[in-house]
Amino acid sequence: MSGFVEKPEPLQVPGLVHLHTGKVRELYQNAAGELVMVASDRISAFDWVLPTEIPDKGRILTRLSLWWFDQLADLVPNHVLSTDLPPGAPAEWAGRTLVCTSLRMVPVECVARGYLTGSGLIEYNASRTVCGLALPEGLADGSELPAPIFTPATKAAVGEHDENVPYEEVARQVGADIAAELRQATLAIYSRGRDIARERGIILADTKFEFGYDGERLVVADEVLTPDSSRFWPADTWQPGRAQPSYDKQFVRDWLTSPESGWDRKSERPPPPLPQRIVDATRAKYVEAYERLTGMSWA
Repeated sequence: MSGFVEKPEPLQVPGLVHLHTGKVRELYQNAAGELVMVASDRISAFDWVLPTEIPDKGRILTRLSLWWFDQLADLVPNHVLSTDLPPGAPAEWAGRTLVCTSLRMVPVECVARGYLTGSGLIEYNASRTVCGLALPEGLADGSELPAPIFTPATKAAVGEHDENVPYEEVARQVGADIAAELRQATLAIYSRGRDIARERGIILADTKFEFGYDGERLVVADEVLTPDSSRFWPADTWQPGRAQPSYDKQFVRDWLTSPESGWDRKSERPPPPLPQRIVDATRAKYVEAYERLTGMSWA
């Protein structure tokens, strides 16, 4: 069992129809048929959306995604139409709201990996493959791959795991032409992001994207290259053969799996609230990622 520890009641706003509550975002539709995405400060770990929020997290994710959309504009269009607040929206939505084109979404998590870790490492250790792609012998946790690879996954509901699938299965589900376009766009965006991050002393280990179609045009949607959708590692401490420090939920995961939390991940009991020091450390890590990548001060 997993999901929301305490599922929030979505705010009702005149002129907007609430469509969906995600792990982080609330999704609405306006009268023009456009989507209104609001990034909350919720944080998830181990497929649970936790009861404790991380202050400013939604604004950091939104601002960082907007910055990346600008860096990627020549590679692929994005879904953002406006950052203006819809009429009647609460003031607390400022800085965390995107008005977006409604797309025909492709039901695939488009994952690019440049380094071996996570679920890819588990598969590699068992079969020397990741999503069916053969990799050389001798790789360890954190090893750089000979070249970035496209390792798609099926999208899962909140509280469930996305499932890695071979490229051939994506081609079967969505068609060979769309699968090829997804792979090309995913690897192009990853490579651009990797190079920009590297200039700033950060390794982009892997990342995931969501795409949709606006007519016949492929468009990148949701968030891009944030600590929630990517593994970012400090380049100066990178050392293959061990788990790497990261700019994400590491403090949260470490605390939840520590004896102090009293939580058994294998039980069906939901995780407990986070201590303030873990909240503060996690917020600081998101701010640091934003500032190092963009070169701008969060404050």
